[in-house]
Amino acid sequence: MPLAIVIAGIFILFILIARFKLNAFIAFIIVSLLVGVAEGMDFETVTKSIQSGIGNTLGYLILILGLGAMLGKLVADSGAAQRITTQMIEKFGKKYIQWAVVLTGFIVGIPMFYTVGFVILIPLVFTVAAATRLPLIYVGLPMLASLSVTHGYLPPHPAPTGIAVIFNADIGKTLLYGILVAIPAIIVAGPLLARSIKNVEATPLKEFLNPRILTDDEMPSTATSILTALLPVILIALASVIALVLPEENPIRKATDILGNPVMAMLISVLVAIYTLGLARGKKMKDVMDSVASAVSGITMVLLIIAGAGALKQVLIDSGVSDYIGDMLKGSTVSPLILAWLIATVIRVCVGSATVAGLTAAGIVLPLIANTDVSPELMVLAIGSGSLMLSHVNDSGFWLYKEYFNLSVKDTLKTWTVMETTVGVMGLIGVLVLDIFI
Repeated sequence: MPLAIVIAGIFILFILIARFKLNAFIAFIIVSLLVGVAEGMDFETVTKSIQSGIGNTLGYLILILGLGAMLGKLVADSGAAQRITTQMIEKFGKKYIQWAVVLTGFIVGIPMFYTVGFVILIPLVFTVAAATRLPLIYVGLPMLASLSVTHGYLPPHPAPTGIAVIFNADIGKTLLYGILVAIPAIIVAGPLLARSIKNVEATPLKEFLNPRILTDDEMPSTATSILTALLPVILIALASVIALVLPEENPIRKATDILGNPVMAMLISVLVAIYTLGLARGKKMKDVMDSVASAVSGITMVLLIIAGAGALKQVLIDSGVSDYIGDMLKGSTVSPLILAWLIATVIRVCVGSATVAGLTAAGIVLPLIANTDVSPELMVLAIGSGSLMLSHVNDSGFWLYKEYFNLSVKDTLKTWTVMETTVGVMGLIGVLVLDIFI
């Protein structure tokens, strides 16, 4: 019965979001209340559980996601994203253009939310495709594969960071493992896949046939752009590597632990970006702060959705459902990583949102961490991979891609949906391979 209530709750969540177009945060709160009461909790206890879940989830995440949004906005507004794109294309040349956009998407995608990265880079992709006279899908899909993978696998993006908090996974290890899994996933779902479907006819929207391109003087240098965009990754990864080779009492280890703390790494990166991408280029502090403020307002709903998922997770724990599911799955011979991936995939297909799918799945499979020796970091990546699977008509990303590339629904399914599914499958394969060695 407890499991049936959870399944019914997820079905109601799907109906509220997909059928009635209800805001995901409101839908999460309604479902949390219904599941809690149905599981035998009194109304006041359920309400306290929801408050606790929201507080525990946002207390840590709001710092990382807020600072991450600021960094992404500064990278976009300063022209650093365009500088990275143009330099990569210039260095790689027409023959290796796909690898240029893949690397660009990866570098720009790490600090930027998916939609922001898409809107910033797509006009540049259109320009590159026109200049090289290469098929638009051939040039564009590899870049989108990079953006999608960073969005689903890597902190500081909302879903992987939120799932890491739920599983108490190490952010640094999650990032390092995520990069290892991401590389083959991007190669297969990007350049290799695009070569097999490049004959699909796509044309850019008229509004983007002549996009505004910043002049050389308006953009920061290539080195400044790349180092500033990747600084949080460098700091977090450095701390994780040092932790593997130096003892805890070593002063260098202590210093890198501080610098590599995700919150500290993001704060340092934002402060550096304010100077390198703003003040050092002659911008006034007020203008830079206006840019930062607009970035924070843009992630409010993302934070609320994550908070709603945290509320449902806490209700599942406090009502005893998590323990029930954990006991039920104790004897399962299926790998917890595969189970987590499958659950995230099913929710993704039903709900559409990768963020909602990942966070909901994390709350359901949380007991698997306690009952097995599976790596929590790999669980984050397994769920992240599943949350990207089979994107179709209930996913906003599906329509964003369709409209910008002027494709039919059929051709969008043949290109976008296949790419997202390839990313999800390759992610699971990568996680299972890593599990052998970790």
